[in-house]
Amino acid sequence: MEEKRSQLIVVDSQILPDVFIKVLDVKKLMAQKGEKSFASACKRIGISRSAYYKYKDSVFSYDELFSRKIVNLYLLLSDSPGVLSSVLVFLNGLHANILTVNQSIPVDGAAAVNVSLRMAEGSGSPESLSRIRDLSGVLEVKILSAE
Repeated sequence: MEEKRSQLIVVDSQILPDVFIKVLDVKKLMAQKGEKSFASACKRIGISRSAYYKYKDSVFSYDELFSRKIVNLYLLLSDSPGVLSSVLVFLNGLHANILTVNQSIPVDGAAAVNVSLRMAEGSGSPESLSRIRDLSGVLEVKILSAE
């Protein structure tokens, strides 16, 4: 007998039983701290706890995470008030979602900053990030990777 292997498939949610959508709703509610327990989240969404636990490890949303670009930047910024803030405002203007920011302690008047961000579709290309170097106090910009 041939062994069944796990396979991921994409299915339009409109043809799925409601239980799968409700499992995703419970997961989202708990991730956003909308309820204190899975039992209360299941009750709020209208699904049994047993159904949630049956499907929770097998139901995932194919959402914007798979259609967006993750970019890792290296920045060298002058040790001046507001420089990092101006970079973050610039990134916000590109509709980038900041995932991580790691800044070293400034040495010789400059601090290295690594930023990971997710760029929304249509918000510009990773190359548009090179305009960060035009901001006051930005000494160097390198795009380390882009997916």
